[in-house]
Amino acid sequence: MTPQELKLSILGHAFQGKLVTQLPEEGVGTDLLPVIQEECKKRISTGQIKKFKTFSAIADADVDFDVPDSWHLIRLGAICQLLDGEKREGESYPYLEARYLRERTEPTILTEGKYVAMGTNVILVDGENSGEVFHLTESGYMGSTFKVLFVPDALLLEYVIYFLQYHKTTLRNNKKGAAIPHLNKDIFFNLIFPLPPLAEQKRIVAKIEELLPYIDRYEKAWNRLEDLNKRFPADIQKSILQMAIQGKLVEQRPEEGTAEELYKQIQAEKEELIKAGKIKKDKPLPEITEDEIPFDITESWKWVHIGELFQHNTGKALNSSDKAGIPLEYITTSNVYWNRFELKKLKTMLFTDAEVEKCTVQKGDLLVLEGGDIGRTAIWNYEFPMRIQNHIHRLRPYGNVCIEFFYHIFFLYKNTGLINGKGIGIKGLSAKVLHSLIVPLPPLAEQKRIVAKLEEILPLCEKLK
Repeated sequence: MTPQELKLSILGHAFQGKLVTQLPEEGVGTDLLPVIQEECKKRISTGQIKKFKTFSAIADADVDFDVPDSWHLIRLGAICQLLDGEKREGESYPYLEARYLRERTEPTILTEGKYVAMGTNVILVDGENSGEVFHLTESGYMGSTFKVLFVPDALLLEYVIYFLQYHKTTLRNNKKGAAIPHLNKDIFFNLIFPLPPLAEQKRIVAKIEELLPYIDRYEKAWNRLEDLNKRFPADIQKSILQMAIQGKLVEQRPEEGTAEELYKQIQAEKEELIKAGKIKKDKPLPEITEDEIPFDITESWKWVHIGELFQHNTGKALNSSDKAGIPLEYITTSNVYWNRFELKKLKTMLFTDAEVEKCTVQKGDLLVLEGGDIGRTAIWNYEFPMRIQNHIHRLRPYGNVCIEFFYHIFFLYKNTGLINGKGIGIKGLSAKVLHSLIVPLPPLAEQKRIVAKLEEILPLCEKLK
């Protein structure tokens, strides 16, 4: 049961006479009718309120709840009215609009309007929260979305306000008007009001106010649980990924070798590419220090820079003055999602042969965004090549690595603030920053076993969402 459902249940019990016991010595609800009628007659004669409209009698079919025999049922419009304030001008008062009454804005001072005195109760009749009642703690000019709520002194005001709270959903769901929804006054005035003796009204309100703090505590606990439930799938996913890239998700096997051995193999293959003139030799990266390491990894693994494992390029920037090249389709940051692409209605621009070589991605390349949602990553798994615009990094491994393993690293880094936030990366992901980004390197066979285990577990996390 939600906190709102619990509160409505308590109010429902209150207005059916089930929250407190009935005491014969307190009389019956009909005892109040002549008192209310006499008070209203005097107020009508002095112009404080209007004459009451005549409402249809309450038939058995109109009532879908039971009340004690000592209570009386009456239409709300037979005892309450919605009134305008007193027109005044030449006097300065704050404008009592809803935002100001909720303390969300500073007061606007007016010199004319519909004056209402401190202690008046006003009710919203326009807008999403139609039916909400405010007790004024200062005098002022009433907001245009309000009416004065008249309740006879013979009734307990708090009892009436809780009654309106109980019917808040009915009033909200039956507003009139499209542009600015208005309180449906027909429904408002025809609400069936259960009238207990005044002493019982007071005991009912006292019991409600005794229970409300417990509802508030329940609501706080409920909200914490709801927040936990919402975050749980993502939190457990992060926890699993964190275990995976620390070497805690699968066991280490000595026969699979070490990360150092794999690292040397990759560097040897990189040197071969340099000798063959396929890539340029870059400056050596500095040794990774203890201060740079964000978490512990297993002993058989190794911390390395992205630039030591991957060749990376960025795509071509749009340039309307380009005249050379042939028109080819390309993707930009808006086409790249987490491990998927949206390839409908691709645009074209001119690419020279040299630009095609530099800006083309092929199957198995890892794409990382420098712009847009910085750090978002996807693997190009299509058989056909594609060109990329600038703000997309293309990572192509020098040697044999499991590209899916590094995809999961980027996903975790992005979602734990290690990219575009604190820690390893900095705000933005330039080529220099990406080149220097440090990542854990396991043996190749272990990379593949980790990915296989993640592909088994992560879909279960998705089902929790």
